[in-house]
Amino acid sequence: MNMLGLREPERYGTATLDDVEQLCAETAEPLGLAIDFRQTNSEGEIVSWVQECRGRAAGIVINPAGYTNTSIALMDALLAVELPVIEVHLTNIHRREEFRHRSFVSLAAVGVICGLGVRGYALALMAMADLLQERGE
Repeated sequence: MNMLGLREPERYGTATLDDVEQLCAETAEPLGLAIDFRQTNSEGEIVSWVQECRGRAAGIVINPAGYTNTSIALMDALLAVELPVIEVHLTNIHRREEFRHRSFVSLAAVGVICGLGVRGYALALMAMADLLQERGE
């Protein structure tokens, strides 16, 4: 994600990670959501961040990128925090290579948004706000 806007713009678009963060902030504010926007290329760091969410966050919106199809540790962490999780992918993973069709993260997610580019983040935040409202949070 740190290469967003540079890496394969024909597939991932020209928006940068900063653009995504700004979109999330602008979407979250009127929904009454506070966001903690993070990016790393380290699987262990992502797992630690997810675990930190237990007791301090109401939900998780995550683009697990390459760890979608490989990280059982990330799936276990998401299940352990017992929070609503929404998985986001910029591309439609089901129209891509076969190995991308299987997501370990989806086993922990209440929903998945894929194929809508950076708009998927705004949609995920709207969905999260609805989920939290339904839960009375």
